[in-house]
Amino acid sequence: MGILHWVPELDTGISEIDVQHKRIVDYINKLHELKDTHDRELLGEVIAETVDYTISHFAFEESMIENAGYMFAGPHKKVHELFTRKVAEMQSRFDGGEDVTNELHGMLSRWLFNHIRNEDHGYIDSVNTYLRMVTHKRDMEKERIRAEVLQELSGQKKKGWLARLFSA
Repeated sequence: MGILHWVPELDTGISEIDVQHKRIVDYINKLHELKDTHDRELLGEVIAETVDYTISHFAFEESMIENAGYMFAGPHKKVHELFTRKVAEMQSRFDGGEDVTNELHGMLSRWLFNHIRNEDHGYIDSVNTYLRMVTHKRDMEKERIRAEVLQELSGQKKKGWLARLFSA
């Protein structure tokens, strides 16, 4: 497999998730660019960064789908765990001196796009509904605070500025 190219059909419409997915693609492409250099130190750094970032992405995504009440959050998490174990095994093989760069690049490339298309696209409706509810709740809270401030200010207008200054 060569360089990965992001295509719009991979977008979930959830901006933070899409940004994270694209960053994982960047890591995979960096791995591809380095695979023929045989610079084990640099390859090791890229592999470690890819694994670390992917694990943090999984944690973010899992938290979001659990909060959204996505009915397949548990199985989705299991898929992440299986993938993480597989990648950790490859990282151990690399650390042991084996050249797993091509194998790892191929696996990451196939897995990521398939996972986004098949598993991640399943939670889009649940998460978008959840995000709309959170945003609506936040907007209502802002409006409530604004109304309280305006009410407080309107009551203070009856006093002079000196009385308002010392009435706090």
